[in-house]
Amino acid sequence: MRNYKKLFIWQKGMVIVEKTYRMVKSLPDEEKYGLRSQATRAAVSIVLNIAEGSAKTRKKDYKKYLETSLGSAFELETLLLVVERLKLVNRESTVDILDEIIEEQRMITSFIEKIGRDSQ
Repeated sequence: MRNYKKLFIWQKGMVIVEKTYRMVKSLPDEEKYGLRSQATRAAVSIVLNIAEGSAKTRKKDYKKYLETSLGSAFELETLLLVVERLKLVNRESTVDILDEIIEEQRMITSFIEKIGRDSQ
């Protein structure tokens, strides 16, 4: 079993969860069950999959959960781009979190590659 809480990708993911929850509060009320809900679920999915994958003994299985986490990061990025495009919040509200998400995507991708190299 791996200690996922020591992983930078999990720690960064937790920051993204916090920032996402703060940002979606400014979305219109009619988006409570739409974009707001989808964004928070995607953000939480990033860290949940990192944590769940860390319990897997086979590197192949661990990698699959990390890939799901990466997919959630791309989903969240796209949701925030939709929010920007629809002008539901001002650009300043999303710039910081988008930077965090892109950094998270890079970190998860690097970690997946490392897992793949280690299992060869």
